[in-house]
Amino acid sequence: MGKRVVIALGGNAILQPNQEATFENQLKNVEDSCAKIAEITEAGHKVIVTHGNGPQVGNILRQNEEAKAYVPALPIDACSAESQGFIGYMMEQSLKNELARKKLPTNVITLLTQTEVSASDPAFQSPTKPIGVFYTREEAVELSAEKGWEMAEDAGRGYRRVVPSPQPQKIHGVEAIKQLVATDTVVISTGGGGIPVVQNEEGDLKGVEAVIDKDRSALRLSEQVEADVFMILTDVPNVYLHFGEPNQQKLEGVPVKEAKEYMKEGHFADGSMGPKMEAAIAFAESGKEAIICSLDAAVEALAGCAGTRILPQKSTVNA
Repeated sequence: MGKRVVIALGGNAILQPNQEATFENQLKNVEDSCAKIAEITEAGHKVIVTHGNGPQVGNILRQNEEAKAYVPALPIDACSAESQGFIGYMMEQSLKNELARKKLPTNVITLLTQTEVSASDPAFQSPTKPIGVFYTREEAVELSAEKGWEMAEDAGRGYRRVVPSPQPQKIHGVEAIKQLVATDTVVISTGGGGIPVVQNEEGDLKGVEAVIDKDRSALRLSEQVEADVFMILTDVPNVYLHFGEPNQQKLEGVPVKEAKEYMKEGHFADGSMGPKMEAAIAFAESGKEAIICSLDAAVEALAGCAGTRILPQKSTVNA
């Protein structure tokens, strides 16, 4: 029986490491990814796709900086919307084409999605998320004085602007997503974590200068659409203990209690697998299954035969 699946695509699904960020390169990567997503649809599952946008929104911000003498720069929330739009266009077109080749219904829609955060989130007082291009120390000091930007050194490569990364509270448009999925429409939503907005005292929504973690937003989306499975696709086939060490250990079926212990023991890096495991565990705590796997193994993972599956406590491990 088909499941309602939220698929969170990793950054490699759109742009490979060290690959030039041309439209053609990104479209080819998206086409390859959508061929696999079409297989999940072909297997009878109802699919909602979300994706990252880190390199893309970074490049848009750089374009803003380079052209600011000629064209007024856009705020971060508008840049996020721009990246959602062109990535969604590539995905929607690629999925339609792939489903048509398989002679399957080609109902695919991209929703430009706003993600509401709290204006009182502590993240607004302590920006930590680096975005955009690298600057020298002198340039960073100048930009901080001129624009009021928070600047921070990033991994020895220079200085970058840092912005808040608040917790997602609500994905807007979820009722429409649920109705579309019920009609066998593949929905692309909440790209890059969603466009960050807050609600003011009058009840109006307003964009804010922030970046929302895509794994946290994918979790919130999964919860709100009442997904059966939350699937995070990465460039590795499984989650591992002691990753990259001689005693590396593959995880397959892991009860949520055990997964939480591994988190406490510090097995998963904050900048890579940590946020993914955190989101997967939170979803499994609701009594449903979360999966972390490679794109190539997605269909098999949904059948319980591949990937790392974070299981509700009541489940029996078959690993």
